[in-house]
Amino acid sequence: MDEHRNVEVERTVKKEDSSKVGVAFIKYGAYLIIFFGIIWFLINYVLPNL
Repeated sequence: MDEHRNVEVERTVKKEDSSKVGVAFIKYGAYLIIFFGIIWFLINYVLPNL
């Protein structure tokens, strides 16, 4: 029983994709803007009323 099989091996090369870096930058930038917006709201509208 002599079988020859054609096996294709898919090789993946891990690349540093610049679009992933851009998406992460925008995401964390949005987090920072929201965070500082909440802090600004608390300082200007909540704390003076206490």
